[in-house]
Amino acid sequence: MRRVMIFRSPWGWMGIAESTKGIQAIVLPKRSKRAVESDLRVQSDGPLQQGESVQLEEARRQLLDYLAGRRNTFDVPLDLSQGTSFQRQVWRTLQRVPYGKLRSYQWIAARVGGRHYARAVGNAVGANPLPIVVPCHRIVAHDASLGGFSGGLDMKRKLLSLEGTLSMLRSK
Repeated sequence: MRRVMIFRSPWGWMGIAESTKGIQAIVLPKRSKRAVESDLRVQSDGPLQQGESVQLEEARRQLLDYLAGRRNTFDVPLDLSQGTSFQRQVWRTLQRVPYGKLRSYQWIAARVGGRHYARAVGNAVGANPLPIVVPCHRIVAHDASLGGFSGGLDMKRKLLSLEGTLSMLRSK
């Protein structure tokens, strides 16, 4: 059973799930609590238990500080065990992209096996269960266009604007 916390942020309702190893899932801001619950259930491999823990509370605090512009790194334990070994390798590489910087899918691919892995990297980035903390929003197309984002392009623009990098992108 995974413990989850659903909370209101200035950007909307969010959710966090934890395992015994660490934070296992983050649901980006949504309009309703029910939408967050639904996303957490989809990501879960078993029943969910709403509740609080030191780990969930710390993750919530760090996410709220980030959204308020008061934090640019995270130091909560993460559980990436639900991904394949390739996905975990991509997600660990994403964690090396610093706040205020952008990287391309090809940049990630070059670090996990070669530029020819760019499409596979895109799939792994899209499957990231820990957006914001594992900063998939900082990955853009090699031509400096926005690329994709599992949380929607409006959310990606908002996160990049918060970090001051949206203006670095080529407008379409």
